[in-house]
Amino acid sequence: MDGRLLSFFKERYIMETREILTRFKNNEISLEEAEHYFRKGPFEEMGEYAKLDSHREIRSGFPEVIFCSRKADEHFVRIFQRLYEDNGEVLGTRASQHQYELVKDLLPGVEYDELSHIIKIEKKNKELKGKIAVCTAGTADISVAEEAAQTAEYFGSRVERIYDIGVSGIHRLLSRLDTIQDANCVIAVAGMEGALASVLGGLVDKPVIAVPTSVGYGASMNGLSALLTMINSCANGIAVVNIDNGYGAGYIATQINRLGIREQEK
Repeated sequence: MDGRLLSFFKERYIMETREILTRFKNNEISLEEAEHYFRKGPFEEMGEYAKLDSHREIRSGFPEVIFCSRKADEHFVRIFQRLYEDNGEVLGTRASQHQYELVKDLLPGVEYDELSHIIKIEKKNKELKGKIAVCTAGTADISVAEEAAQTAEYFGSRVERIYDIGVSGIHRLLSRLDTIQDANCVIAVAGMEGALASVLGGLVDKPVIAVPTSVGYGASMNGLSALLTMINSCANGIAVVNIDNGYGAGYIATQINRLGIREQEK
């Protein structure tokens, strides 16, 4: 290994160790949780099919999440179980009913949402902070919006859902504008021509994360039309994630929300 790279990893490990010790000192984690961290390496080998990133939350502030689609049954179950054992909770996206059936009897408390295809075990009484407004143009966009909303909630953000406020009836959006403007971040989920993000971008002073969906007729090209509209928006403060990527939007929105909370607490 290159000496500079080795030095980087040593420095990173020292930073992670200090973070754990600081959190223990501040009574944010227990002695057992701190001990558990030091007993495991930066990643855990699970045969030839997976390497679980054990220290991801220390580095980035977010634990590893499972992308469930296309995983073999055995791999999915073992990864799901291990992440739950390590973190006391686990989130999976793009899960199927079949995958839920595989783990529901093994791990009591597992929840599955057929609309968003999210599967999770979540710590009870989690405090949700700040505010993210998740908006959809239409009802057909809600499945993607729920992936975003539930991801943000899992990571500790308070979410306000404002659905079916598309540009074909702009008065619906205006009736909820105060709530939207009060959020630290706005997620705009829209298919068809994807105009909702541009409208919101011109009405709020916070970042707008645009999520194009694959909702629409032929010329929408499975979300490409909405994606291009959002990328080419003349409204400022809009960032765009991939088509149907509710998880990515919820993750970024939580990062922004955390910054907003810190600013408000100063």
